[in-house]
Amino acid sequence: MKIIIIGGVAAGMSAATRLRRLQEEAEITVVERGEHVSFANCGLPYHLGGVIENRSALLLQTPDSLAARFRIDVRVRTEALAIHPAERTVELRHPDGTVESLEYDELVLTPGATPVRPPIPGIEHALTLRDVTDLDRLIDAAGHAEEAVVIGGGFIGVEVAENLVARGISVHLVEAAGHVIAPLDPEMAEPVHARLRANGVDLRLRSTVVGITADGVTLDTGETLPGALVLAAIGVRPESRLAAEAGLEITGSGAIAVDDHWATSDPHIHAAGDAVAKIDAITGDDVLVPLANTANRDGRLIADVISGRPGAVRPTLGSAIVGVFGLQVAVTGWSETRLRAAGRPVRVIHTHPLNHAGYYPVAAGMRLKLLVDPQTDLILGAQAVADQGADKRIDVIATAITGGLTASRLADLELCYAPQFGSAKDPVNFLGWADQNLADGLVDTIQWHELADAMAGGARVIDVRTAAEHEKGAIPGSTLIPLDELRERLGDLPDGDLIVHCAAGLRSYVAARILTQHGRRARSLDGGFATWADGTAAQ
Repeated sequence: MKIIIIGGVAAGMSAATRLRRLQEEAEITVVERGEHVSFANCGLPYHLGGVIENRSALLLQTPDSLAARFRIDVRVRTEALAIHPAERTVELRHPDGTVESLEYDELVLTPGATPVRPPIPGIEHALTLRDVTDLDRLIDAAGHAEEAVVIGGGFIGVEVAENLVARGISVHLVEAAGHVIAPLDPEMAEPVHARLRANGVDLRLRSTVVGITADGVTLDTGETLPGALVLAAIGVRPESRLAAEAGLEITGSGAIAVDDHWATSDPHIHAAGDAVAKIDAITGDDVLVPLANTANRDGRLIADVISGRPGAVRPTLGSAIVGVFGLQVAVTGWSETRLRAAGRPVRVIHTHPLNHAGYYPVAAGMRLKLLVDPQTDLILGAQAVADQGADKRIDVIATAITGGLTASRLADLELCYAPQFGSAKDPVNFLGWADQNLADGLVDTIQWHELADAMAGGARVIDVRTAAEHEKGAIPGSTLIPLDELRERLGDLPDGDLIVHCAAGLRSYVAARILTQHGRRARSLDGGFATWADGTAAQ
């Protein structure tokens, strides 16, 4: 069998090496337009900042090593010009300019995605970061820059900003939206903003670059930001041109359309990776999710399918994590913003636990958010922002979603515990208990962004924290009645609906239970003063 793979790195090389393990006699050719066929693209920003000291550590395999171990014919700096499905041939242009036609029995497309470069005047001055060659250009530019502008506050943008700061470069980070890291909700992104600013990043939200020069950028406000280095990290789009020109089906989002077994509209051509439309785990719709985990898995399973073994597409949750100056930011599934925009009903839970037992040294606070379908109790998404422990909790929740567990079942999970690693009542368990309380009607909550309208409608806010906490910061118009005094001061409560709040939501839950059992309608402010403060700061 003659198999050609167009595109290396994650999906392409996973397919190629798995094919060799399954088919010793197959002729496997990998065509890669760039200089490197196998590299750790997620590690690129960290070589820029010196965390990964040796550039060679990023180069996982070479054409020679792949030929020696797997007998794979790897052709770098070779461009696939055209695919002819009827003849089952691919036209290739070699580095010397010569063109060759290769026959195939099966073709695998893993061309990846290309950085978005909007038609901004001077966009040619902006660098991108997608491969090792881009990294080399970026390092060279950083060696001559005292200030830099990063356009885009997504995962790559914040990683590059952090690593430029590590090189001693002053960074302006420009983001058109109201917050960085789009999968986050605004109140969850506010701690990320604070961490960026605390480390010297000049964060410009709700700002758009309208011009780029060799010395910096111009914003839509007319202000100029200096920067001998400008990086465009605005996003990526599927590299589907070759597939489209071959007559293969392309989705409305511009991705290569595939079936449940990664076959394109031509049964002898399969595709995977960032160029391919994925299936959203929440809705079943097509979605673009450029993730290394999915690309590696799908490339491997394409090899299985071509070899006659079972393999099927897995819906994607978009689980991801990024580090921001020591802060862990992790997400899975949908955000509240996205759910509400789609008109989906959602139960929202915020908690602020410690990452491990509070009595063990260096316990760190966490911000967790759980999104639940109130009708089915299925988990729709989760977010975590913490100095430690965010990855563990989101991984557990992503596994629960994949396994079809309801939010209430999180309370029953048996998770490993020792004081330096977690708590006997893990933060994930607490999310489950909070969901149970809401589902069972033991408490009613209100979200931070709903509070102002509720107060305007006559609801009164009762702060059940201590006097010292109230003195440090309070919700305007709130009345202080500490929790431990609440039963004795029921007569001091104003008439009408009550909204109780504490620092993070636990004491206000207790207060709401007390008041409800004394015949008062009381709602708890979800996530307490901490979530309200983050949310109002984000606004």
